[in-house]
Amino acid sequence: MPKNIPYIVRNISILLVIILCVKIAGYFCVVEDRTINQIFKIIARVGMTGLIIILQFRLIRLGCQPLFKYENVLAPVFYLIYLCIAIASFSWSTDPAYSILQWLMTFESLVFVFVFMRVISMINTYFPAYKIDLIKTFTLAIFPIMVIFIAGSFIDPDLFYRGMRGGEEQRLGGYYMNPNELGMLSSIGAAMTYLYFQKAKKKFFPIIVLIAAIVVLVLTASRSSAIGFLLIMGILILQSDNKKLKVFMFIGIALAVPAILKFVIFKDGGGVEEVLSMTGRIPFWTALLQEGIIKEPFFGYGFMRINYTDYFESLNTYAAKMTHNTFMQVLMNLGFVGFFIAFWQLVLTIRNFFKERKISLYGNFFIALFIPAFINSLTEFGIFGETNYGILFYQFLILLFVVKIRENRSKKEILLFNLFQKRWKLDQKLL
Repeated sequence: MPKNIPYIVRNISILLVIILCVKIAGYFCVVEDRTINQIFKIIARVGMTGLIIILQFRLIRLGCQPLFKYENVLAPVFYLIYLCIAIASFSWSTDPAYSILQWLMTFESLVFVFVFMRVISMINTYFPAYKIDLIKTFTLAIFPIMVIFIAGSFIDPDLFYRGMRGGEEQRLGGYYMNPNELGMLSSIGAAMTYLYFQKAKKKFFPIIVLIAAIVVLVLTASRSSAIGFLLIMGILILQSDNKKLKVFMFIGIALAVPAILKFVIFKDGGGVEEVLSMTGRIPFWTALLQEGIIKEPFFGYGFMRINYTDYFESLNTYAAKMTHNTFMQVLMNLGFVGFFIAFWQLVLTIRNFFKERKISLYGNFFIALFIPAFINSLTEFGIFGETNYGILFYQFLILLFVVKIRENRSKKEILLFNLFQKRWKLDQKLL
């Protein structure tokens, strides 16, 4: 391995893990004070976007030619159309300042993911000895957050646990994060760690990471996240060639089913309707359809608005500021026009997966990230809801099979490439 490689390239894997970890942490609350939280979130999110942009320009200065090509572009195009409709909705939103803020945060994370994928493409093409594995990057980025919450659950349970159902149920998350959102993150971390475990030569560390993620998942008591995690593991293990692993999976599921049914699925005496919806919010969604959307059916109430006022209120259900279902949310804030665009954008993203999964290294990565984000979308903020890291993860999936370095080069570009090799003394076999 060449010894003259720049420090920033030699440590690029660590840098990207730190950047992604801080970016995810930027969606958490760190204190009860709202102003301090807002300052922290701006610094963490925008700061990491600025840092990844600087990193991209640094790689270009080192000689990495930004010879990008973009394939499967319909998915990102439809996402941009969705954002353009959102911009138009500022004109009829009853709280345009809030709509604009939500839009800016969504667009900012899209820029982050776009540049992040470009950086990975450049590193994997020009410095293949330092190739970036997205599965490992996500695993290591999520792990510190899992450790913090496990430690916090022992050190200060009053802050790290949130009382639900009148204080009868304590769920990990506390002031810092909605338990269902934290559950989604832990299920993604566990799934990514399983994939990382299969590749890793040393198995001890991945096992520790996997245990940490599962512990957090259990402590959040998130029904939707538990269902998502079991679904991911079932899919990943069933498509594996390891027969022993399949046997262990079926034994593990058989042993775990009683506990899952009692403490997760039918916890607190939840009925069949609550289990099927994973939240018990069907009456609220019914009221939204019967009383809400009929007033503004085509273009909705404005980006991330579900009523003319801050809360949707009905005689038949409780009042709420959000729908707890991302598809209902986009229907309410952008109407049937926005819903149509969002629906086909999702279809095109899934289409890209089925088109590329056999030839891409990211097939299992897509499964591990998509299923928790999608299931979370049925119960919480989700991929088209108010700003959360579920949107960030979905934007990774949108661009996963899109950003690539083109192989066909002009004579000038070939000359520059040869100069790049000579400058860093890279072996052609490595490239």
